[in-house]
Amino acid sequence: MKENYGEYRFSGREVLKYLVQCLVICGILDYLFYQNQWLMILSIPISVIWLKIRKKQLIRERKKNLNYQFKDALNSLSVAVQAGYSVENAVAACARDLERLYSVDSDILREFHYMESQLKISVPVEELFLSLGKRCQIEDVENFAAVFFAAKRTGGDMVKIIQTSARMLGDKIDVKREIESTLAAKKAEQMIMSFMPAGIIFYLKLTSPGFLNVLYGNLFGICAMTLCLGIYGTSYWLGCKIVDIEV
Repeated sequence: MKENYGEYRFSGREVLKYLVQCLVICGILDYLFYQNQWLMILSIPISVIWLKIRKKQLIRERKKNLNYQFKDALNSLSVAVQAGYSVENAVAACARDLERLYSVDSDILREFHYMESQLKISVPVEELFLSLGKRCQIEDVENFAAVFFAAKRTGGDMVKIIQTSARMLGDKIDVKREIESTLAAKKAEQMIMSFMPAGIIFYLKLTSPGFLNVLYGNLFGICAMTLCLGIYGTSYWLGCKIVDIEV
């Protein structure tokens, strides 16, 4: 079955999980900034936004994992072609190798099993790779599929093309992983700094209960805390953008 990697369907358990997450976050923000239980009604529209945000994150994570998995698939395909397999037979051999690396429900394994089944009914292998590139919308996969399609139709050196693509994709992914390792500590620092303002408010409410009472239950307090919450949210968003580096 063809997968559209630009979409994601939540399971019932995931919907419940993310709704609970949203409710907890809204409850914490209400306690820290407003202390008005009626404002919890806003968690209903916010939960819709939260599900959309989580869906985008899950789609991005899925594409990232598929990109890494595709590197291993290309390496396996390159070895099979060098061993004398035709590209069509190399796809089947690659599927056997991927079965030892990934679980049955992994995206790359399902894709190669799908390719294997389509090759049995004489679907051209170059069209299968081109279809994968269009559906996943991953730059590396799209580029390989386009070059592979052109080379296959014009009689190019498939062994060299697959080897070169595997090497270039491997180098790019190695750079990505190195950047992720370098930024791991910075991302942890960013998360800690993001939670510091909320932690300070929580600390003041625990140690000096009446100190912040002037900010709750009146128009001035609501406006001031809304402004603070807006600045807080913007700062968190900017922090995430700064440490999010695309290669």
